[in-house]
Amino acid sequence: MENKYPMFIGGEKISSDQLIGVINPSNEQLIANIYNADVSLMKKSLISANDGFEKWSSFTPIKRKEIILRYADILEKNKEKLIDLLILETGKPKENADYDFGMLITCLRFFIEEYERLDQPVIHDPDDRFLHYMQRQPVGVVVGFLAWNFPLLNLGYKLGPTLASGCSCILKPSELTPLATLEAVYLANEAGIPKGVINVITCDDYSITDVLLKSDIPSLVTMIGSTQGGIEVMKASCSSIKRFSVELGGNSPVIVYPDADIKSAAEKIVGLKYVNTGQVCVSPNRCFVHRLVYDEFIHEVLTCVKNIEMGPMITSEARNKVLSLIKSAKESGAKIIYGGNIIDKPGYFMEPTVIKDVEQSMNIASDEVFGPVLSILPFTDEDNEIDFANNTNSGLAAYVFTTNLSKALQSAKQINAGSICINEPHYSVQLPHGGLKQSGVGKDCSRYSIEEYLTLKRVSILMEN
Repeated sequence: MENKYPMFIGGEKISSDQLIGVINPSNEQLIANIYNADVSLMKKSLISANDGFEKWSSFTPIKRKEIILRYADILEKNKEKLIDLLILETGKPKENADYDFGMLITCLRFFIEEYERLDQPVIHDPDDRFLHYMQRQPVGVVVGFLAWNFPLLNLGYKLGPTLASGCSCILKPSELTPLATLEAVYLANEAGIPKGVINVITCDDYSITDVLLKSDIPSLVTMIGSTQGGIEVMKASCSSIKRFSVELGGNSPVIVYPDADIKSAAEKIVGLKYVNTGQVCVSPNRCFVHRLVYDEFIHEVLTCVKNIEMGPMITSEARNKVLSLIKSAKESGAKIIYGGNIIDKPGYFMEPTVIKDVEQSMNIASDEVFGPVLSILPFTDEDNEIDFANNTNSGLAAYVFTTNLSKALQSAKQINAGSICINEPHYSVQLPHGGLKQSGVGKDCSRYSIEEYLTLKRVSILMEN
C-alpha cells in the first residue's frame, strides 16, 4: 500500500508541503498520509473543473455512457484493493465494505441509464404559432463535500449524477476516510474521462475550502454531513447564486404500534440501528413503543442485539460523545439494559447499547446519536405519538410498524421526514433520499437527484411562414 496519497487535479496527482495522517480506527495505527491543500490548489482545482466541464459537456450522451460504463468496469477490476482500503480506514466489517463499494458501481451505471429516461417536454401553444420545448442541460461545475461513514457510497451519490449529466466536479472527501476515494478517482484517466472532469482535494481547514464556495465558478454545491456543517457551507456559498443539495443530520423516530409484528419489528430495527456501528444518518435513534407491547419489544430487541457484530467508531472523540450521552441519560433516570461500555482492546470499539425508560427531555432523545445506541420510549393511547416523533429539528427518515393500513397511511402523511418506511426499512439508488426541516434540501439517488444537476431551458420557435 502507498504511504502517501496525492490529490487529483486536472487528471494529475498533486501533492503539497503539508501532510495529514489517516488512522485505522480498529487499531489506532497510522495507515497512510494525505496532502493538505492550500489556497493555490483550490484555485487550481476551480480552473481545472471549469476546463473539464467545457470538454465533458460537449460529449454526446452516448459517448459519455461508453466512458462511464468503462470506468465502472475498471473499478470492479480493482474491487479487492478498494475494499481493503475501505476496511483499513473505516474499520468496517467485510460485508459492509462490500456494500459501500457496490453502491459506487451501482450509482455510476444507474445514473447514466436514468439520464436516458429523462424527457424534454413540449409545451402546448394555445395559438398554434409556436413550438415550445424544454431543453435539459448540465448546470456546470459541482462542488461536493463527502461524509466519512460510507466513503464510496458517498462518492457514487455525487459522481454518478455529475458524470451522467455532463457536469464536472471538485470533491472533498473527509480527511478521516479519503483513501479509497482517492484510489478510485486515480482510475479515471484509464477510463478515458477527460482531465479536469473529476477533481479531488484533501484538506482539514474549512477556511481554505471556502475558496471553492465563494468562487462564482461552481453552479451547484452538494454535501453529505452534519446540519451545522451544512449551514456553514451554505453561508460561505452565498457570494454568488448557486444551487444547493445537502443531506444533513437526522434523529430518526420509530413508532411501534401494539398491532405490529413485534418480533419482526425488533429484528428490523436492530438490524438497521447497529449497522456501521450506528454511524448512519438514517439510523433509528428514538423508538416509541406502545406500553401494551413495551416489555415484549424489549425482550425481542435484547435477543437480537446479543448477536450483533460491529466495527469500531471512527474516532475516540466520536466515541466519547456517545458515551457522554449514555452517562447523561443514566443520570437522568433512564436504564441501560444492554452494553454502554468501551470494549477493552485497541481501537475505538464500544458495546452495542440499549436504553429503556428514556424521556424526550433527555439529551439522548433530543440529540442525534451517531453511534450504537437504541433509546426506547413508551407511549399510551392518551399520548400523541406523532407529535413525539416530530419533536425534533431533524426530518430525514422515520419508521412505523403496524398492520393497520389506515394507521400506516396516516402516520406517513403526518410525520415530518423525507422518507417514511412502513414495516421495513428500505433504501436503494432508485428511491429519492433527502430530508425536511434541518435535515437538508434536495435529493440523493433516483431521477430527482440527477435533475438537480441539470437546468431547464425553454426554447420557443415561431412556426408561421
